[in-house]
Amino acid sequence: MKALIVDDDRVLADVLAFTLRREGYQVVQAFDGETALERWQADRPDLIILDVNLPRLDGFSVCRRIRAQADTPILLLTVRDQEEDILRGLGLGADDYITKPFSPRQLVARTQAVLRRSGQRPTSSIRTVGDIQLDPSRRELGVGQGPTVSLTPLECQLLECLMINAGHVLTYDAIMAHVWGPEGGDRDMLRQLVRRLRQKLDQACPGESSRVETVPGLGYGLVLASVHS
Repeated sequence: MKALIVDDDRVLADVLAFTLRREGYQVVQAFDGETALERWQADRPDLIILDVNLPRLDGFSVCRRIRAQADTPILLLTVRDQEEDILRGLGLGADDYITKPFSPRQLVARTQAVLRRSGQRPTSSIRTVGDIQLDPSRRELGVGQGPTVSLTPLECQLLECLMINAGHVLTYDAIMAHVWGPEGGDRDMLRQLVRRLRQKLDQACPGESSRVETVPGLGYGLVLASVHS
């Protein structure tokens, strides 16, 4: 299932994209209203998450133009909380309205509710990369035909981050921001967390070489082939 995220706050847009990717969505992004319409035409997403305050063309106008041509589910985002703005958005055909700030869990719950009301089935939360499977809701890891292994919340977040970016090396800072947030975690904590995750991966598939690759001075990455880090 594909989601179009439209927000001119690129940091927030990346957080939203990460949240939905770990739920199994394909994500495309736009940072202004005109580009949003172009991406909608080109990518035909199943869901649109649309900020109201956009450059070039505001979210209300984007919503109106899309709704005139299609019934794609639209969730509006805004810092506004006045009743007239909410009523305007819903009157233009938006399916739901969420006011910033909001939690990732609230966003996921709202998107799933919007998709259910539109008759679409929300995407499965189980993530698969190669022979690695992760069920974030149960915090369970499986590799191939090996046994299922339980993860701690931090181990689960780390593995999700690596799986979403499988085949690429993530910097220490990028991983720490995803796992602990911008103000939490340090490299020693990350090193210990990676060590514990490697142990869990070994439990799930005994005898395999580490799937978590270390690139000294840069960061870590998830590799699909069995290689030593």
